[in-house]
Amino acid sequence: MATRSRIGIELKDGSILSAYHHWDGYPEWLGRILKTNYNSRDLASELIDGGDMSSCWSDKVWGKDRTDGQKYGPEYYSQRGEDCPPRYDEDLFDFLSKENNEEYAYVWTVNNKWVCMNMNQFDDSKAPEKVEIPEGALAV
Repeated sequence: MATRSRIGIELKDGSILSAYHHWDGYPEWLGRILKTNYNSRDLASELIDGGDMSSCWSDKVWGKDRTDGQKYGPEYYSQRGEDCPPRYDEDLFDFLSKENNEEYAYVWTVNNKWVCMNMNQFDDSKAPEKVEIPEGALAV
C-alpha cells in the first residue's frame, strides 16, 4: 500500500514545480529523507527535475542494482521508459488541490526549508494543514 505524496519547489514568482512520489510519503520517512538528503535548493531542484518517482531514496532501480554510483537515490518512472515530467502549478493553492489525490505535500520554500502539508485526503471536511517533519536522519 502506498502513501502518495507530491514534492515541490517554490519558484520566485510563487509558482511550484513538483513531482509525484509513490511510496512512504509520511513525514516520519519522506520528510526526514528530504530534510537529510535533499537539504538545499539545488538538491531539491535536481530531485524534482527527474519527474515522477516511485521513491526518492532507494538502493535499487526497478529491481536492479543502481548503476549511477550512488548507494541510494531516486527511482524515477522515466528509468523504466515512462514520460512523467515535473508538473507546474501557478501557485500554492493549485499545488495543494485535493483533486491531486496525494496524502502529503512537501514544498522546498523560497525560505530554504521543507514544509509538509497533511492533505487530509480521506476527510473532505478538513483543509490541508501544516505538520512538523521529525528531526534526525533515518538509519539506512
